[in-house]
Amino acid sequence: MTADSASIDLKHHFLIAMPGLEDETFARSVIYMCEHSARGAMGLIINKPSDISMRLLFDKVELPLRREDLMQNPVGHGGPVQTERGFVLHDPLQDPLRMNKPEQEGSVYASTLTVPGGLEMTTSRDVLEALSSGAGPRRVLVTLGYSSWGEGQLESELGENTWLTVPASADVIFEVPMAERYDRALDLLGLKSWMLSPDAGHA
Repeated sequence: MTADSASIDLKHHFLIAMPGLEDETFARSVIYMCEHSARGAMGLIINKPSDISMRLLFDKVELPLRREDLMQNPVGHGGPVQTERGFVLHDPLQDPLRMNKPEQEGSVYASTLTVPGGLEMTTSRDVLEALSSGAGPRRVLVTLGYSSWGEGQLESELGENTWLTVPASADVIFEVPMAERYDRALDLLGLKSWMLSPDAGHA
């Protein structure tokens, strides 16, 4: 895809790394885009596991984890920025107490970015406390760190055929094992990894 910085908006899209991208962090990565504006972009890698499980993460933050469905899930490596900080990607939640008060509309949690038409990303401890109690969002992906681009940087990379883009699928994030998410994201474009050449677009 060509990059038109005047009109391109990749919030709630996947960036899928082309084979020519050999950077250790981003090779064969799929990134869920949370923010994209003229000032830059921000997203979370959804298919790179870190070396700790959810159970171990909760031990580290001194909370019990009463969600058996999450115990063995790997914590993701979301990107190279702020790798000591947790980011929780989850289905949108609405606080029933706020539903009748439009001026207070928003997420249940203290610090949540709502991606238009897509998911929510929470960085406040209260979402971990909710999961700890056995509640919280049904589907979650927790990553350490995030990925970011400065003004015009992502558009430049798109122009160099570094990334493929496709509207995101929450099911790929939450229902597909991490190791299979790259291929499943390509499936959204009707592509297989063997079809992609590192030299694509440079004929």
